[in-house]
Amino acid sequence: MSYYIKHTHLTASDRNIIEVGINNGSTKTAIAKTLGKDKSTIGKEIKLHRKITHRFSLPLECSGYQKCKYGRVCTPDCPGFLQFKCKRRDSSPGACNGCSNYSHCRFNKYKYTAADADHDYRMTLVESRQGFDLTTKQAQHIGQTVLPLIKSGQSPYAIVKEHPELGICEKTLYTYIESNLFKSVNIDLGPLDLRRQVSRKLPKNTEKLYKPRNDYSYLKGRLFTDYLAYVNDHPDARIVQMDTVYNDVSNGPFLQTFKFMKYRFLFAILHSERTGESMNNGVLLLEKILGPELFNKEVEVLLTDRGSEFYGIPSLETRDDGTVRTRVFYCDPMASCQKGSLENNHIELRYILPKECDLKLLGLDSQFPLNLVLSHVNSYPKENLSGKSAFEVLEFFNLPLFEKFISFGLSVIPKNDILLKPILLKSLKK
Repeated sequence: MSYYIKHTHLTASDRNIIEVGINNGSTKTAIAKTLGKDKSTIGKEIKLHRKITHRFSLPLECSGYQKCKYGRVCTPDCPGFLQFKCKRRDSSPGACNGCSNYSHCRFNKYKYTAADADHDYRMTLVESRQGFDLTTKQAQHIGQTVLPLIKSGQSPYAIVKEHPELGICEKTLYTYIESNLFKSVNIDLGPLDLRRQVSRKLPKNTEKLYKPRNDYSYLKGRLFTDYLAYVNDHPDARIVQMDTVYNDVSNGPFLQTFKFMKYRFLFAILHSERTGESMNNGVLLLEKILGPELFNKEVEVLLTDRGSEFYGIPSLETRDDGTVRTRVFYCDPMASCQKGSLENNHIELRYILPKECDLKLLGLDSQFPLNLVLSHVNSYPKENLSGKSAFEVLEFFNLPLFEKFISFGLSVIPKNDILLKPILLKSLKK
C-alpha cells in the first residue's frame, strides 16, 4: 500500500531533491516516491515553477524546420508542419535540466531551479496573506453605512459604537478609510473626509497591499460535492458541461463550449470578450436557440469550472418571473477531470483550431466558421458511440433538439467529407 505525506507544503529541501531528480532524468513518479508525495503534486510543482530559458525562433515548433521547403512561413496548415514533441520536457519530468541535448536544442527550453521555485512560493504566501479579510460586498456595505455619517462630521469611534453590526473596531475603520479601500468599490470616502486626519504612517504600497478578498459566496450549495448529491437524487438529470477555449487571452476570440452529455453533442458560441457578462449572454443565447421549454428539459444542470468568467452565472439560475432556468455547479480547483468528457471534445476542436496560432487569422472571426467546425466535429464517428456520430445520436434520441441546432446553422457532414484540419477554415476564404 502506497503512503503519501498529505496536507504538507513542499520545503526548500524537497525542491532541491526535485531539481536533482530532474537533472538525473528521473520521472515524476520516482521523485514522488522519494519525497512520499503524489506524482501529481510533483508535476504541478515543476510546471508551475519552471522558467523558460530559450524560445524557439519560429512561430511554431516544427520538427522539420531545418529542411523546410516552404520558406519557414510557419502555419498550422503547412504541408510540412510536424509538431515538435519532447517526452522529457512535455511529459516527465517536465523540464530540460540535465538533458544531454540541452546546448544543441533550438526549441523552447525550460529549467526548474529549486532556489527560484522556493522564492516564488514564499512570495505567493506573502501575497496571499495581504489584503483585507472581507469581500467586495462586505466592503460596499460598510462603506455605504459609514459614508453619510463621516460626511455629517461623526468620528469613526462614534460610528463603530453606534453600529456594532459592522463587526469592526475604530482602528480598523481608520485603516480602511486611510488606505482608500472604499474607493476601490466605487464609494467616495478617503482620508480627507475624516474630521481629524490621523498622522500615522502607512506602507508606501498601500493600494497594492490592501485589496478586498474575492467573494466566494457564489459557491455555497454549488460545489462538486453538491453536484454529486444532486445527480444521486436526480439520476435522470440532463447535464451540460460548460467551459471556454481560447489561444490569446488579451485578444480572443473566446469559445464558450457546451457539451450535452446525454447525446455527447458539442455546441459552442463565439465571444470577443472573456467576461462574466459575455458568458451570461451565451447561456441566454442558448436558451433563445432552444426555446425555454426545451432549454428547461435539456439544460437542467450546468457543470463548469471556477474560471473568473463564470462568477456571475448563478444569477441566471432563476428567470425574472421566478421560474427555474437551470442549476449551476462548479468543479473543484485544478480538477478538469471532473468534466473530462468536455475536455476530450476540446482535443478534437484543437485538430482544427491548434494552440499557439492566431485563430482570427486562421479564419475564426464569426459564428459562421465556428458552426462549420462544430458540424465536422459532431459528424465524426466515435468508437464510444459504437461508430455513430454525435449528430446521429442526437437525431435518433431527440429530433426537436437536433432540428434547433440545424436551424441555427450547423449541418451534418458526409463521413467521407469530414475534415479535422486547420485547412477547413482556409477553404472559407477562397
